[in-house]
Amino acid sequence: MAVSRLDYEVSSGNVFRDLGLPDAEELDIKANLAIQIGRLIKRRGLTQGQAASILGVDQPRVSALMRGHLEKFSMEKLCTYLRALGCDVAIRIQERKNKATAGRQGRLTISVS
Repeated sequence: MAVSRLDYEVSSGNVFRDLGLPDAEELDIKANLAIQIGRLIKRRGLTQGQAASILGVDQPRVSALMRGHLEKFSMEKLCTYLRALGCDVAIRIQERKNKATAGRQGRLTISVS
């Protein structure tokens, strides 16, 4: 019996970049913020209606968020939702010290603790 070999490609860590999508960093951050919001809602046992009340939106908006339909959500709005759910959101800006990379576009990242 012959064993077939699967080919694969190692991910860059950002599926949107791997797919060649523009604004891959922003899309990745929005997805991660939405995942965190969804986890908080589920962990607290909230219905979508209850979550909508906390977030100040209607239930269909929460449904869209939970299903990953993020095109209508800005990073700022997702951060506002996290704050409404009682999370602290910190933005850190750091100027590059390395002169060789100083002229290049900076990175956009998120970390969850």
